[in-house]
Amino acid sequence: MEKIIFFGNGPLSEYALKVLEKHFDVIFHAKMRDDLEAVKKLKASHPEAHGILASFGVMIKADVLDLFEPEGILNIHPSLLPLYRGASPIESAILNGDTEFSVSVMKLVKEMDAGPVYYQTTLKNLPINKSAIYKALSEAGAQWISNNLTKLPEPTVQDEKKATFTAKLEKSMSKIDPKTETAEKIFRKIVALQGFPKVKYAFNGINCIILEAHILKTGETAPIMLECKDGALSIDRLQPESKKPMDARSFLNGYCK
Repeated sequence: MEKIIFFGNGPLSEYALKVLEKHFDVIFHAKMRDDLEAVKKLKASHPEAHGILASFGVMIKADVLDLFEPEGILNIHPSLLPLYRGASPIESAILNGDTEFSVSVMKLVKEMDAGPVYYQTTLKNLPINKSAIYKALSEAGAQWISNNLTKLPEPTVQDEKKATFTAKLEKSMSKIDPKTETAEKIFRKIVALQGFPKVKYAFNGINCIILEAHILKTGETAPIMLECKDGALSIDRLQPESKKPMDARSFLNGYCK
């Protein structure tokens, strides 16, 4: 069984690792910057070990990258590179209205997400659900690595002229304006910003985090409706400030008597 050193933290890495563990001997899981010293020692004692990364969040310098040449550390990046480089590719794709989502397996280099690409695929008909998208893309990338690690193709250099970049999610993004924003736009914000920074809105004067919602069709109603520029959202689950999450009817029963 091939040995691998895995780099990653967060949902993308968790889903990928579950696949990789079925096919490889994971001799170390680096989760933070301090783990990189242990990686150097392990790679010295296990020179045959491959490096695989998914959402590590730490810049890996040349002293570690060079240890894994010539194939390099394989990075599972959830976008169709060179599009959506950076910290929030899935969230940015959701916010931008994308209906298809992609994953790339690339060779990690010093420049952010700029390395040559070993593999790419696009998944269609995924629900606009953040967890489902993370899971599907990470599993697709990890499964390709599992099938091809010992017979990697020649990677393809990215076209720098087509590169686009994403930024870290910020607290300021949590605001919505139903008077000027469409139902689709606000729905996608709710999905993309789950976890952090979360969409916030006041219902009946109570500041809340919107946890789940869906777009209402013409003529449909819901216990809590958010009227938007071009339609309405059903607010299905929400969390009043400093309180536990609850469904719409529980909120109405507790706060709108």
